[in-house]
This record gives sequence, C-alpha cells and structure tokens, in this order.
Amino acid sequence: MVLTMEENGVQDKLAVLIDADNAQPSIIEGLMDEIAIYGVASVRRIYGDWTSPNLGSWKDSLLEHSIQPIQQFAYTTGKNATDSSLIIDAMDLLYTDKLDGFCIVSSDSDFTRLSQRIRETGLKVYGFGEKKTPQAFISACDKFIYTENLRKEVTATSDVTTSAKSDKWSTNELKGNSKLVNNLRNAVEDSADDDGWAFLADVGGNIIKRSPDFDPRNYGYKKLGELVEATNLFDIDKRAQNGVGKSVVVYIRDKRVKGKK
Repeated sequence: MVLTMEENGVQDKLAVLIDADNAQPSIIEGLMDEIAIYGVASVRRIYGDWTSPNLGSWKDSLLEHSIQPIQQFAYTTGKNATDSSLIIDAMDLLYTDKLDGFCIVSSDSDFTRLSQRIRETGLKVYGFGEKKTPQAFISACDKFIYTENLRKEVTATSDVTTSAKSDKWSTNELKGNSKLVNNLRNAVEDSADDDGWAFLADVGGNIIKRSPDFDPRNYGYKKLGELVEATNLFDIDKRAQNGVGKSVVVYIRDKRVKGKK
C-alpha cells in the first residue's frame, strides 16, 4: 500500500537526510528504491566528517545516487556534531522548502524530537534504521523501515543483486507471535464492515498507525497479503474491481467471525 501518493497522482516531495555515522553504504541502493515507493527524493544529503577514513566507503554510493555530502568536523571527541548539523538543516528545510515529508536515516534516538517536530507541522516522517534503533525514535515516525530489509546481496552463482530477506516464519511461528496476531486482528476489526470483511489496504494502514515499524519483510514475506495468508487466521476474498478486466481487490476476515461472505 502506497500511503504517500496524492489523489491527483502527484508524488510527495521528500528530503532524504542520512546520518553517515549510523548507516552503512550497503543499504543505499535498497534505501533509494524504498524511498521511491513513497515519493520523490528531491533533497538528498548525508552528514559526517568526510576527512575521516571511516567514511571512505561511502564515496562511490554518493556519486551513483547523487547524494550531497555535508561536512561536519568532529570538534570534540565523544560528541556527535553530525546530529546537530542534520537537525539544523532539517529545520531550515522545514521552513524554506516546499516538501511533503522527510526520510531520516539513522539508528540514533537523538532524532526523536526532530521527528516529532516535523510531524507537528503535518509533514510525514519515514525513519530508516537498524533493528537496534530505540523505540522512541521508531514511534516518532509515521513509518519506520529496518535497514536490514534493504541490503543488497550478490548470489554465489550470479552477479544479480537481490534484496536480502530473512527466512520466512512458519505458520506456527506467526501464530505464536502475540504482538503480530493482535496487530492484525485489531486492524481488521477497525476496518471491517458489518460482516467482518476488511479491505486489505486499509488493514495495512491501520497497523502502521499502531506500529510504525511493522513490515511483512520482518517475517520473511514480501507483501502483507502473503503474510496474512501464512498465518491461517483469516479468510481471504479476492473480488473483481467493478467487474473490469483482471483487477481485483483483497478483503480479509478473522476466521473467528461467523457469517457468510
């Protein structure tokens, strides 16, 4: 489900701000592909001390994806000046550029208040970070994507790169995850009609409102429909959309609900 497309078909303009101290070059291709789902990366900046050899591995990625490096010297050992530079730029962009949202790439909780402030203006915030990211930052975002789901890997038998994916959870494993089950059932209940059927896209939107870090890929599934089907907890009804062509919409219903389609 794409939450960032306007009804008139114009894509959201996004500012992509990357904390180089808390992100890896291996995610960049998957990151830019993911951001393209939500809008256009109009502003692309990455922050760090580029005199440090630790950031040398970023060079090729920045050139390939036209990302502007912003220099920030480490004035004091142990103090992260990069965070302050990114935050100041974000606030400048918030008030001077016509943007629809921000993509903040970091696993650092220091950006929690920034995310909250951006959302207070009505703009969207997409967070990208590792699974170690503190919950406070995750909750401050409209949607949070784990960068482990974005890394590209090269197969041993070919040069083709594919998105790195974790092994699929089994039906029993999915059913045994109470947080997942409760999120799915609550989202279906919130979206359901009188017969208990809920439009799958609405279910996905409701889950994100409760858990910004929800992502079917966290469980090894590419799409929400595949994850729902794997739980074996819901009836699935694929309906022809207005009877035109092969276009279908998917509805799901908790199997505990009695009644007819």
